[in-house]
Amino acid sequence: MTAAEIPELEETAAPRPPAAPGRRVTWRKLTFLPAFLIAVLLATWLWFAQADLDPLTENALSNGQVSKALWQQVQLTVISTFFVLIIAIPLGIVLTRRAFRKVSPVAIAVANMGQATPAIGLLALLVIWLGTGTKAALIGIVAYAVLPVLSNTIAGLKANDPMLLEAARGIGMSPLGVLRRVELPLAVPLILAGVRTALVLNVGTATLATFGGGGGLGVLITTGITNQRMPVLILGSILTVTLALLVDWLASLAELLLRPRGLEVGT
Repeated sequence: MTAAEIPELEETAAPRPPAAPGRRVTWRKLTFLPAFLIAVLLATWLWFAQADLDPLTENALSNGQVSKALWQQVQLTVISTFFVLIIAIPLGIVLTRRAFRKVSPVAIAVANMGQATPAIGLLALLVIWLGTGTKAALIGIVAYAVLPVLSNTIAGLKANDPMLLEAARGIGMSPLGVLRRVELPLAVPLILAGVRTALVLNVGTATLATFGGGGGLGVLITTGITNQRMPVLILGSILTVTLALLVDWLASLAELLLRPRGLEVGT
């Protein structure tokens, strides 16, 4: 064997270090959607700036009514999501404890009923019961979005390795410590996926709040339909879709940032 062949033999025999896992999110992925949404909004604004609008359309879009409807939509989404989180995540934790596991199918069935009911029908029933206003709209939105977070919380906690939990108890962790330091961190990816789904659902369902007097971008959509004014309908629809995509993008960033670092390897 010649001396020139030795380095080649060593290079072949030595195991190559594993390649670094590729990043799941690149700058192109992070910036594409916001850039696209800005372009859509800019094109919409330019179209409205040069469009010849009739007095009825101008009246529907004047006096800050667009910004008011958009702000109401954001408020409905944020408040309803807050209540979904404080209801679904603690309930999901309770239902995975040994004393309450038998109740879990009943709770999931009730949550399924809330989402299986058509949103407009549920809102109509709540308006009959509570009257028109934001309260009925919020209760309807929350009932419609509880299921994804609740089911993902239960699934994430049930998916934890029992041997890992037993090892945590073996080193002296209390049940609360096991939950806080082991179970919940491992379940974070599934819980965040449920929250992301609930956010997008809330944006869409909040447009129906207008039928119960809750405001939101649904006001523009219904005004455009009832008065046969396509510019008003198009603007309300574009703003709703843009808000839903933006919320989904922000939720995906939160999902990436809040995911435990140890779970990034191999994904």
